Amino acid sequence: MSTLREVLETHVRHGSVPGAVGLVARGERIEVAAAGSAFSGGSAPMARDSIFRIASITKPVTAAAAMILIEDGRIAVSDPVGPWLPELASPKVVRAPDSPVDDVVPAARPITVSDLLTFRAGYGFPSDFSLPALAPLFSELHQGSPEPRGVAAPDEWMAALARVPMLHQPGEAWLYNTCSDILGVLIARVSGQSLPEFMAERLFEPLGMTDTGFAVPADRLDRFTGYYRAGAQGALELVDAPDGQWSSMPDFPSGAGGLVSTVDDWYAFARMLLDEGAVGSRSLLTPDSVRQMTTDHLTPAQRAASGLFTEGQGWGFGGSVDVETLDPWNVPGRYGWVGGTGTTAHVIPSSGTVAIMLSQVAMAGPTPPVMMRDFWRHAAGV
Repeated sequence: MSTLREVLETHVRHGSVPGAVGLVARGERIEVAAAGSAFSGGSAPMARDSIFRIASITKPVTAAAAMILIEDGRIAVSDPVGPWLPELASPKVVRAPDSPVDDVVPAARPITVSDLLTFRAGYGFPSDFSLPALAPLFSELHQGSPEPRGVAAPDEWMAALARVPMLHQPGEAWLYNTCSDILGVLIARVSGQSLPEFMAERLFEPLGMTDTGFAVPADRLDRFTGYYRAGAQGALELVDAPDGQWSSMPDFPSGAGGLVSTVDDWYAFARMLLDEGAVGSRSLLTPDSVRQMTTDHLTPAQRAASGLFTEGQGWGFGGSVDVETLDPWNVPGRYGWVGGTGTTAHVIPSSGTVAIMLSQVAMAGPTPPVMMRDFWRHAAGV
């Protein structure tokens, strides 16, 4: 079997990415490799402590932050969100998913915290991107590729969301992404702190995640990688430089995809999940909270309908859960997710495995790229 370094270097050599950092931990045995460069063109070698825009592998972290508030007794999974998010106290739903945005009916019941955690609140991306009610999520709320400087502050963002009808009734269907951003606003309002402040105090500091946050301090920009997309004939085009969108705190800290991090920081978060919420001698989450996060909550019909994004996987709180072996890298119980900036992070509680790979080229769509799948095969030992 190829080493992790060989897997990463193969794709660097083929030019699909400037560089990448990977970590695979099987119990106490940890394999880490950095390959290529932090920037296109070969300058600045990639390093284990290189900082990446981690995009949607922010989502499990946001879910964990919500679980901390639940354990504090500040909110409950079954609570309606209206008392903290009055903009969503009386939401409207399009009569059918393909209805015009002004053909709406009242929501049959309130949106709950559980609906946000499981992505069944009625807001988000379906498999069909042509639906009329989906357009405002991109035009008004800037859902999609993370761009911190282009999004309004939370109160203004929520006011805009209140004008957008939901695609489905609460609890009816799984829809991607938007629920994590709403959850981030909920965490801030319930805690009385900004989302960056709450996460830093209750998650990052206890876990030692020193390089994780919603912006990169000036004294660490030398470790921050460039972010690219594939252009014409596969040439890489720069999307964001280290002194760009993540060089200062955004107005809207995105719980769906706004974090930067390193492989070791996300590994610290993953270890906490594998240890059932324990961090050394203290408990960050209870075992029951971790089980709720890492257990599939979707019905078979909801899993089938979500196929464009999850390939039929289930969904826990903030991340996918493998429910059957579809390919060699699918292991029942594997929890985690992928990020549109070329990131992937999973834990497999049954085997004590963690698999994290961070790169810096935007995914072309929901289907994971070949490099990501090759990394999963390596992590699975096939």
